[in-house]
Amino acid sequence: MSGSQALTSLCSKSHRYSYSSLFPPSILSSSNPHRRIALQIRPSTVRMSSSHPASSSASSTTSSASSASSAIDFLTLCHRLKTTKRAGWIRRGVKGPESIADHMYRMGIMALVASDIPGIDRDRCIKMALVHDIAEAIVGDITPSDGVPKSEKSRMEREALDRMCALLGEPSRAKEIHELWMEYEDNSSPEANIVKDLDKVEMILQALEYENEQGHDLEEFFQSTAGKFQTEVGKAWAAEIASRRKKNKH
Repeated sequence: MSGSQALTSLCSKSHRYSYSSLFPPSILSSSNPHRRIALQIRPSTVRMSSSHPASSSASSTTSSASSASSAIDFLTLCHRLKTTKRAGWIRRGVKGPESIADHMYRMGIMALVASDIPGIDRDRCIKMALVHDIAEAIVGDITPSDGVPKSEKSRMEREALDRMCALLGEPSRAKEIHELWMEYEDNSSPEANIVKDLDKVEMILQALEYENEQGHDLEEFFQSTAGKFQTEVGKAWAAEIASRRKKNKH
């Protein structure tokens, strides 16, 4: 099954999705940059597979092939994370802006190189950083400028995540991705607190780099994160970035 075909058969619990339920009018508007992505998601009704005597007798070879097919379908969908550029930079006229995947990758590196913190699961932080924006493979990078209410954005992304996890098929891996994403979204653990801060730190570091490389004034990105860091590592790294920015302006 090709990646485009996979999108037409994303699994759910006997649930029908429509354009209007997954995407609000503002996203489907012809002037919205995410409309192209939205229109590629075909609504469908499919059922989750259930235990059946016939399925239990399937050969391990068939099972392995099915697992590989689901994994490649999922990864094909994730390709959009590599090609979808972060909308905030596009609106500010940045040339060659980073993709969603670029952003998540450096966050993963941040979690890897951060100093040890007692009681913090580093591996969980790395994994969370790698999946925290994964639903954007379907809904795109929705920003405040799109005029989508926060609650509606969250609903869209949760629905997209459910569809992606169903596509992956592997129950344990899908469950882990879902739990990591929800933990981040709800900011419900010390690890989520750190990754939330890394999300902001990565953005302002990228803003500083674009200012230095392209001469933009991206003050709004620094202002949007001011006073919002929850952890010591977030505050320390943000302060270092602010210090370097100040030196560059003198």
